[in-house]
Amino acid sequence: MKDKIRVLLAKPGLDGHDRGVKVIAAAFRDAGMEVIYSGLRQTPKMIVDAAIQEDVDAIGVSILSGAHMTLFPAILEEMKSQGAEDIILFGGGIIPDDDKAELEKMGVARLFSPGAATEEAVAFLREAVAKKGSDEKIM
Repeated sequence: MKDKIRVLLAKPGLDGHDRGVKVIAAAFRDAGMEVIYSGLRQTPKMIVDAAIQEDVDAIGVSILSGAHMTLFPAILEEMKSQGAEDIILFGGGIIPDDDKAELEKMGVARLFSPGAATEEAVAFLREAVAKKGSDEKIM
């Protein structure tokens, strides 16, 4: 079992606004997690490849470009094609409530809106990873 939660944070597509993801990265690091920030303009394949290579527990994606209904499904499909469905996928950005509900049905674990408390994201990730760990032990 890993000592620390490992999380990959990414900015897919052409969105160049990365202030929020850097704030989340600092909050996760301050909470004792190992954070890998893959940077701007990542493709779904690049994100999933890095997540597998880094052996992360979760992928956090920040999308402010409006392309969330394209990018999240593409990441989920890439995760499925590479057998990485055990990695938790969550994200944040400007995402309408109807789209949030649809993305969560597809398999995105949680979506945060701009201004969400960093403590909320930390608590979510700790709980999701703990639940995943207990589910894996049962199997």
